[in-house]
Amino acid sequence: MTDSGHFVSISGLTKRFGENEVLRHVDLTIDLHNVVCLIGASGSGKSTLLRCLNLLEPVDGGTIVIDGQNVTNGKVDVNALRRRIGIVFQAFNLFPHMTVMQNITLAPRKANGLSKHEAEAKACELLERIGLVDKADEFPDRLSGGQQQRVAIVRALAMDPKLMLLDEITSALDPQLVADVLDLVRELAESGMTMVIATHEMSFAREVADKVCFLDAGSILEEGPPNEIFSSPREPRTRAQDQRAGSFQRIGLCALDIELDLGRTRRADDDVQRADSDVDRAARTERARLAASRRELRGPHVRTECRPQEFVLRSGAAGRIPPLHQRR
Repeated sequence: MTDSGHFVSISGLTKRFGENEVLRHVDLTIDLHNVVCLIGASGSGKSTLLRCLNLLEPVDGGTIVIDGQNVTNGKVDVNALRRRIGIVFQAFNLFPHMTVMQNITLAPRKANGLSKHEAEAKACELLERIGLVDKADEFPDRLSGGQQQRVAIVRALAMDPKLMLLDEITSALDPQLVADVLDLVRELAESGMTMVIATHEMSFAREVADKVCFLDAGSILEEGPPNEIFSSPREPRTRAQDQRAGSFQRIGLCALDIELDLGRTRRADDDVQRADSDVDRAARTERARLAASRRELRGPHVRTECRPQEFVLRSGAAGRIPPLHQRR
C-alpha cells in the first residue's frame, strides 16, 4: 500500500510519442481489491495508461507508486514488477508454436521457478475453472477467439498477480464470444482481484466497476462511481460519450441477437443433419439384418455361382447340371 493508503497511486503522469502528448498530467488512485474501468474514445490514452503501469512504456513525467514502491524512479527491478502485474492484450498474443499448456506454464517455470509438475497442475486447475481443460494440448489456431482470450487471461493468472491490466480484451471478438470472456472477468472481480480495465463495454463497466474514469485527449476528464458517471455525468463530453456508447450498445445487442439466432439456426441444421445420418445408419443396419435373415432362411447347403448350369456345394463337391432330356 502507498503512504496515502491506496494500492496504486498515479500523480502527474505524462507520456509523449514524439511531439504527440498522449497522457497529460494524469492523476489516479486505485484501492486494493477494486476494479477501475477506463472508458473513452479510441486514441484517448486508455491503452497507453495501462502500458505505463507495468513500464511497457517508459513515462516522461510524473510518478507511479504500486504497493508502496515507486516504479518510475529508475531503480525498480522491471522483471520483478511485471511478475506481480498481469496484462492481457486485445490481440491475445499467445505463442502460436506452443500448446495451451505450454503457453500457460512457460512463465511460472521460467520466472517463478516452478517445476513442470507444479506448473501443469496449476494450469489444469485454471483451465478447469474456465471449462477449457480439454484444450490443454491444442495449439492457439485451433481455438476460437473467445477461447484464446480466456487462455490469455489464465496465462496471466498463472503468475499469481496482485494487479491485472485488461486492455480492451473483447474488442477483437465476435459478439457471441464476448459473454464468455466477460463472465470470466466478472468472476475475477467477485473474487477480489484488483483490476484496471480499458473497455468500450459500458453496461459491463457499470456492473463490475468500483470506479469509472472517462479519458479524453490524454486526460481524465471525469471519474467517479459507475452510477454517477453513467446516470448524471457533470461534463458535456462525458454525456455525449455515454449517448454514443448507448447507441452503439443497442446496435451491438441487436447484432448479438442476430448472431445468436444464426447460431441457433446453424445448430438446428446440424441437429437435422445428424438425425438424417442416424436414420441412414439405422436403414443400412436394418438392410444388413434383413439380408442376413434371408441367407439363414435359404439354408447353408448350397449356393450358386454366376456360371450357368453349374453348382457348387458348400461341402466343396461340384458337378454339372444334366441336360433336360437326361432328367427324365
